[in-house]
Amino acid sequence: MSAQPYRGYSYRREGVTGRVLRFRFDGRDLEGLAGDTLASALLANSVRAVATSVRLGRPRGVYAAGCEEPNAVVQIEEPFPEPMLTATTVELYDGLVATGLPGRGRLADRPDPARYDAVHAHCDVLVVGAGPAGIAAARVAARAGARVILADERPEPGGSLLGTTETVDGGPGRAWAAAEVDALAALPETRVLRRTTVIGHYDDNYVVAVERRTNHLAAAAPSGVARERVWRIRAKRVVLATGGHERFVAFAGNDLPGVMLAGAARTYVNQYGVLPGRRAVVFTTNDTAYAAALDLADAGIEIAAVADVRREPGRVWADRCAERGIEVLTGHVVTAAKGEGEVTGAEIAPRAGGRAREVAADLLLVSGGWTPVVHLFSQAGGTLRYDEGLGAFTPGETRQAAEAAGFAAGVTTLRDCLADGAEAGRRALAALGFAVPGNTVPGITVPGVTVPAVEEEPAAAPAEHLWLVESGDYGTHFVDLQRDVTVAEVLRATGAGLSSVEHVKRYTTAGTAHDQGKTSGLLTGGVVAHALGVDLAALGTTTFRAPYTPVSFAALAGRDRGPLHDPVRTTPMHEWHVARGALFENVGQWKRPWYYPRPGEDPGEDPGEDMEAAVLRECAAVREGAGAMDASTLGKIDVVGPDAGVFLDRLYTNMMSTLRVGSIRYGVMCRPDGMVFDDGTAIRLADDHYLVTTTTGNAAAVLDWMEEWLQTEWPDLRVRCTSVTEQWATVALAGPRSREVLAALAPGLAVGKDDFPFMTWRDAEVAGIDARVCRISFSGELAYEINVSSWHGLALWEAVMASGEVTPYGTETMHVLRAEKGYPIVGQDTDGTVTPQDLGMEWVVSKKKADFVGRRSYARADTSRPDRRHLVGLLPEDPGVLLPEGAHLVSVTVASPAPSSAASPALPAVPPLPPARPVQALGFVTSSYRSAALGRTFALALVSGGRERVGERLYAPVGDDLVPVTVTSHVLYDPEGARRDG
Repeated sequence: MSAQPYRGYSYRREGVTGRVLRFRFDGRDLEGLAGDTLASALLANSVRAVATSVRLGRPRGVYAAGCEEPNAVVQIEEPFPEPMLTATTVELYDGLVATGLPGRGRLADRPDPARYDAVHAHCDVLVVGAGPAGIAAARVAARAGARVILADERPEPGGSLLGTTETVDGGPGRAWAAAEVDALAALPETRVLRRTTVIGHYDDNYVVAVERRTNHLAAAAPSGVARERVWRIRAKRVVLATGGHERFVAFAGNDLPGVMLAGAARTYVNQYGVLPGRRAVVFTTNDTAYAAALDLADAGIEIAAVADVRREPGRVWADRCAERGIEVLTGHVVTAAKGEGEVTGAEIAPRAGGRAREVAADLLLVSGGWTPVVHLFSQAGGTLRYDEGLGAFTPGETRQAAEAAGFAAGVTTLRDCLADGAEAGRRALAALGFAVPGNTVPGITVPGVTVPAVEEEPAAAPAEHLWLVESGDYGTHFVDLQRDVTVAEVLRATGAGLSSVEHVKRYTTAGTAHDQGKTSGLLTGGVVAHALGVDLAALGTTTFRAPYTPVSFAALAGRDRGPLHDPVRTTPMHEWHVARGALFENVGQWKRPWYYPRPGEDPGEDPGEDMEAAVLRECAAVREGAGAMDASTLGKIDVVGPDAGVFLDRLYTNMMSTLRVGSIRYGVMCRPDGMVFDDGTAIRLADDHYLVTTTTGNAAAVLDWMEEWLQTEWPDLRVRCTSVTEQWATVALAGPRSREVLAALAPGLAVGKDDFPFMTWRDAEVAGIDARVCRISFSGELAYEINVSSWHGLALWEAVMASGEVTPYGTETMHVLRAEKGYPIVGQDTDGTVTPQDLGMEWVVSKKKADFVGRRSYARADTSRPDRRHLVGLLPEDPGVLLPEGAHLVSVTVASPAPSSAASPALPAVPPLPPARPVQALGFVTSSYRSAALGRTFALALVSGGRERVGERLYAPVGDDLVPVTVTSHVLYDPEGARRDG
């Protein structure tokens, strides 16, 4: 990539060096240094406005320095598009191309070439967070020989030490952290996971983390290495050293580019050598902002003033500021950030009232206090308690073998965080039965362990918890920067009567963006508490849900992409279908032949355009001669055991225990509410053995349904259910000539009408292959289903095709044939609100059985209403009109007859759809086809009171037209059933 000539950095601190990296942002060619994030590189190049807000389109700049960033949302364009990333967590690399986003991104328009994977791991102690407390806990546990995993979201360990000048063991804290973690990584039973964010903490210390392995390498990433990896970790003990997030205060214009969290500015100066501005005003409620102000002053930023809401700040900090000539205004607040498009000054006023003054500045640093990161602790079922000193919620009790340590537990000083982390490690060892290591390192002693020495920290003055600066207009007092939620909107919610912070969250959307309210969640609660005049401790928090930070869909999918994501299942005859040019449709992961086009029926680019001719030909072949369909995909479940008949009686609406060996019975399964769940057949093979068939798409669901009832409701039944779908290949042979075709293939099988009656089965050799032949028909024609071992499926199919004039037909033809006979397909002609009675199948609901799943529901008034939707047939009055499936059906009153037309001389013209009022839908079309046997189009539909409407004229709104249809019986072909037995 070509870049503008290197001119240095407007805000880069002197003395900072590193390899120069070239990147592009919003069309500008810029330069950064190795180790930068995109955010630090943008600040170094004086890019203040990084993105725009999602609803109001206001310019937004970098606000934080980590995953809590609410503003700087970007889209990576090169090397591969990835949306909704925070600039603060994108590591800079050579060739990066990015753009700022208005709160939402766009997905890639091409396949992702990267790999993603997942692994499982087990450990004795998992430590989340490689800050001071986490490192202390990990080193205690690891040196005792425990299996330890230390996971941290950053590329470099140290946590809070990275952004400060604090020392540990006499040296820079950052160097101490790096040395300690390197030493841990060298231990044989310790694994250090850098760039790894723990996103979820579940029951029994099951923890999920995402490791970003090559994101920062971009085009230089080694081939074959997964870009991201999901870690599924089971830990005996978990130490959550997750630190804290700084929060801001709601005041006018607190979203302007140039407004930044004080701790973030300190991090940019100390970790990245970036000066985020030239002249700063600091607005604080606590002492931590003073350390930030002094570090920024040491780096060369002029601190114009510190506005402290308290009357009494920490004396040592105030004195240090005075020594540097920094004006400290106690009892003052920043009432507004000034500037158009970015900060040019801050309006400061006494909190108790008085004259405000404007201070020129290009940087406004805010610290409203710090909130412990309790997300994972809460996800794991831990309770929270309000800490008055912090003005935040801290971990309480938990049922898990997990605990928080360091600032995540409410511990505030570096000295105490190190001690608390070491103590957490010691407790984990003791709980696991490990010997606690002795005192071998000089420093502060915790019973049985040691922690490193640190400088004495100034005594802190109590913080004050300020949520908003009061004003007459809260229109630009933002509480959630990413969602553009203001104090005004929160007050509107509480004014509408909402008193729950969860309800306010949903009303305003505060805390629902990519940052999940990390900086704004507690602030929103504080504003709600202020508005209602209640204690924040009683108000509580919203629910902390996984994932802790956004996760790419690609990482979640891992290697389950393409065929691995949705496995392609094929029958033993699949290659034959492919060779004969069959087109396929996906049904429950199966590739089923849809239809077989012949020359002149080539579908070209649109399979639907010329499908009609092929399907009409296939239908005619079955109705007039013989056709064969690959039915191997039908679900097949072996139900075996002394109580098999009793079990099936309870699941099906009709009796199965009375079925004779050698016979078959059609059955329907219903949910407890009486609605149809699935249908199929039960074939009785022996007194204690049934083979149950299901619809293709419901095979797994039916097996799961059976197991649920057996394991939870009827564990006393002696029954075993086994899926055998793949063990059998099935050829459905149908048509008036099917008997003679079968007779030729199975000369030893008596196929006469009386010898082999409907709904029975026979064992026989078919084409020299051991087979089970069933007299079943889903077309209304004389038909057989020939079942053989899947190993011999192709041989059987080829023998059938070679036996004479047998036409292969696909699922579309099967749909037409069954619809002509009024046979419903579960999931197409049912929608979860349909009973067997609605389908005209009262006969399948036994009146002899004492009970079955769904029986009680038929006594409800709702299931016997006369206006329930019934399955009926529809005949468009224009026999060439094909109704779209899903079309609604309405009844429209015609005011006066119109002149008769040639198409329908006895019927009035079609009225226009009344535009003035809504028209009640009476039902909808479930199936719609062209029929060779009927010589016209037809449809099936669910219509309110349908059986009472036979002969009635209804209308289907299609586009701007009303298509007239006549309601008829759902059995449109061979209603007497004369063709079934040949």
